[in-house]
Amino acid sequence: MGRRRKGRDISGWMVVDKPSGPTSTAVVNKVRWALDAKKAGHAGTLDPAATGVLAIALGEATKTVPYVTDALKAYEFTVRLGQATNTDDAEGEIIAESALRPDDAQIKEALSAFVGDIEQVPPQYSAVKIDGERAYKRARDGEEMEIAARPLYVESLLLIDRPNADHVVLELTCGKGGYVRSIARDLGQTLGCLGHVRALRRIWSGPFDASDALTLDQIDAMAQTPALDEHLRPLEEAFVSLPEVKATREGATRLRNGNPGMVLASDVDYGDECWASYDGRAIAIGRYKSGELHPSRVLNIKN
Repeated sequence: MGRRRKGRDISGWMVVDKPSGPTSTAVVNKVRWALDAKKAGHAGTLDPAATGVLAIALGEATKTVPYVTDALKAYEFTVRLGQATNTDDAEGEIIAESALRPDDAQIKEALSAFVGDIEQVPPQYSAVKIDGERAYKRARDGEEMEIAARPLYVESLLLIDRPNADHVVLELTCGKGGYVRSIARDLGQTLGCLGHVRALRRIWSGPFDASDALTLDQIDAMAQTPALDEHLRPLEEAFVSLPEVKATREGATRLRNGNPGMVLASDVDYGDECWASYDGRAIAIGRYKSGELHPSRVLNIKN
């Protein structure tokens, strides 16, 4: 019989302004320790060098992670023109250079090709699995791989600053699965000048914004005190695009036991995915059918 993980049964979201350096997993572990939480996870990895919004799910909120990872998110990033690297960012080795520098008008024109439903090839140094092994592990061994292109929805890609001839600052709003490093690489190739990511910051992710995030220093200062609990955000914030239905008293009891339960609904159709609340708290996620919610996930929030 496995040993039970110690910690509090605490549920909700902690939004962290991740600094450059630590991995996303290290940040999750820090938050779990600081809150003495039994269970934690994150909604979308940031590379160690990247900064910005890392949404940490605690307890039952881990069941709602897909609704944040599937939501739109935005990045501000700096592209270094004139150089390609083997990692498509500043952490790698320079593998090619170009003296060409496009002007702002040329850059803006090129950006339009990256908006909408596009196909994107992940970087060689990425967590994509190739024959069961992470691409970055094979790349570190000097292997060059054919990585299949993947679909990505890009809502917008804007030029927001041009500090000098070698650098451009862009803002990307996209769906799930986007690689900013691939955008920088492909833009450089399109412009004929090469390029890689120099700096990257996630400015919002679904319902969570960098302006509402805590730094690791702030988390350290409030660690394992009631003051940090006050920054825990409700689990329900994850349901940014999921409709709500309200369970009846009897329906709530049935839903908590994993059975279909009666709900009151106005803006949902038969078969729609939605979440059910009772007394203002989420109790289940499922499909609405003929006045009942058929649960796929039951949420047992104790705090």
